[in-house]
Amino acid sequence: MSTTLKVEYPETLPDSLHMSRSEFEHEARLAMAVKLFETGKLSSGQAAELSGISRAHFLHELGRFGVSSIQLEPGELEEDVKNARRAHDRHQQQSGH
Repeated sequence: MSTTLKVEYPETLPDSLHMSRSEFEHEARLAMAVKLFETGKLSSGQAAELSGISRAHFLHELGRFGVSSIQLEPGELEEDVKNARRAHDRHQQQSGH
């Protein structure tokens, strides 16, 4: 089940962007999905579905918008680095280095 979101825009806008009406509407849907993904409101799968494209294609398109496909919460990267260092240190101790 789905519903429709109606967005009004100037009739001349697609032409001024050198796009057809359907290209502009697809780009607008994609931009909305990218922003919702970037802010953590949608998963990549949900955003792809909203965009009307495959998840792989959506992840590829993120680069065009300057958005990373890996969305981390603040502190997650720091925690990942700490865990990697601990694992590295354990490995070094076990191998006798």
